[in-house]
Amino acid sequence: MKSYQDLDIYKISLELFFETHRFSLKLPSYEKYELGSQLRRSSDSINTNIMEGYGRKSYK
Repeated sequence: MKSYQDLDIYKISLELFFETHRFSLKLPSYEKYELGSQLRRSSDSINTNIMEGYGRKSYK
């Protein structure tokens, strides 16, 4: 394993991020900005946490 991009969980979470992003853009306009933004940020944080955790493992 050379990087976090080789992890299966990272690939799954990246796919989930793209699906969530597409879905959030289809929300009604009154929910698109509040709920949609929260959905996009939370799905992105999964990937960010995986990258951060992998980086900490590498730099011990």
